[in-house]
Amino acid sequence: MSDLQKNGREVLRRVLGDAYFEKREAGRNSFNNDARELVETYCFGAIWGRPGLPAHTRSLILLGMLTALGKGAELKMHVVGALNNGCSVDEIKEVLLQAMVYCGVPAGVEAFRATEEVLAAQNLIDKA
Repeated sequence: MSDLQKNGREVLRRVLGDAYFEKREAGRNSFNNDARELVETYCFGAIWGRPGLPAHTRSLILLGMLTALGKGAELKMHVVGALNNGCSVDEIKEVLLQAMVYCGVPAGVEAFRATEEVLAAQNLIDKA
């Protein structure tokens, strides 16, 4: 295992949490191993591990990109990561609102639904 992959695994665990990391490891097999190594090395080692942006900022940017791409399942996972990286619920909401305007209302609505599911599970939102 390269140093970059080791660093990526540490970053992945820190960003997404121990529970996610352990579940991910338990699901590792001969088919998905290469893809997981790629994610560990390049996504989390080479990019998330760079010093140019704090993890807080990287999380907010990623939430906007996942909204644009309509990737609700990945968005849920990275909402947890954003919270772990110190992003506030209000910051997350502002990113989703901005993405909604620039990426389209349907993408924004889907992102809000996915995010609400995560925030509600963590008791981080109240009834209006």
